[in-house]
Amino acid sequence: MRTAICAAALLAVGLSSAATLAQDKPIKVGVLNDMSSVYADFQGPGSVLAAQMAAEDFMKTSKRKVEVVFADHQNKPDVGANMARQWYDVDGVDVIADLPNSAVALAVNQIAKDKNKVVLGSGAGSSLLTGEQCSANFVHWTYDTWSYGHSAARAAYEQGGKKWYFITADYAFGHDLEKQASDEIKALGGTIVGAVRHPVGASDFSSFLLQAQSSGAEVVAFANAGGDLTNSLKQAAEFGLAGKQRVVGLIFGVTNVPALGLKAVEGLQSVAPFYWDLNDGTREWSRRFQARHGKKMMPNDMHAGVYASLMHYFKAVEKVGSQADGRAVVAAMKATPTDDALFGKGTIRIDGRKLHPMYLLEAKKPAESKADWDYLKVAATVPADKAFRPLADGNCPLAK
Repeated sequence: MRTAICAAALLAVGLSSAATLAQDKPIKVGVLNDMSSVYADFQGPGSVLAAQMAAEDFMKTSKRKVEVVFADHQNKPDVGANMARQWYDVDGVDVIADLPNSAVALAVNQIAKDKNKVVLGSGAGSSLLTGEQCSANFVHWTYDTWSYGHSAARAAYEQGGKKWYFITADYAFGHDLEKQASDEIKALGGTIVGAVRHPVGASDFSSFLLQAQSSGAEVVAFANAGGDLTNSLKQAAEFGLAGKQRVVGLIFGVTNVPALGLKAVEGLQSVAPFYWDLNDGTREWSRRFQARHGKKMMPNDMHAGVYASLMHYFKAVEKVGSQADGRAVVAAMKATPTDDALFGKGTIRIDGRKLHPMYLLEAKKPAESKADWDYLKVAATVPADKAFRPLADGNCPLAK
């Protein structure tokens, strides 16, 4: 009897010590994105800052510690995959955040699944991540190609854009974005008159723009992002494209405007789930972000997504008691309704898709802008249940 009591006491001490060690182990966040190329201003250091702000805000109310590391995937899937393995296997990273460039995101998503770690996609775009390649270790927070492609295409179609031509980034993200917009246009009764593909980081879009001009399209849609979108819109303005055809940037945002100027983009419409000037909560957080940003930039939706997704992840770790089991933490994220100042109330579906409203944004005329970064206005709101692909249409194995 005495031996049994001693063994039970030792077991209790061991379990207590293990629990204490798990709680004392810092949560390690890895921000993996483009730090030096076409997406650097659109995710890059801004996403690292957003992660650091999330860590600091969480630690104000928790005894747990959080460490943030970051790396540049150079828009190369092999580089991103090798970094993810190094972080998960050697450096003790628990969660990888951001991941612009869908080819990289798809590779890292598989690695996280195999190793039972967590990925929070904010810059990642491909709707495959919550479709056929969904994972119990992945949450897609901010946007995806389905939401942007369908919402922007419908808005432009309803304003008279029936015939479309695409200028598309030649990798998984661009292909998927073009497909989603094309599906919506065809379903509405419109036609796709042509498309052309360009490499990531292209500097000269003149030949693509000439093809678009001669296509007879009413809408020229850019299925690209970041610096590629900025450069293509800048050259489109120089060609006078907007005077003859409607120009649509399927993933245009506030961080594209400074390099272009409002005159070049006035009236251009896009969709996003976040804009810094939406309400008091978005303004307060955005001004904190801007004050610390190296270039004093306002955050875009992907920066906001890094912050909000990590805050919800941290809450789930607290609920589970440890970050060690990635699938358990993601399950807790899905089981807990989301509520934050940046995206409002929402939920995370079984396929990993975070649901929240989308906003149809329109670039202001220069005379409407009252200050720096006062670039966009809300033209309409798309409710959460309409903003993203229906669960049944995604072919996610988790939903079957």
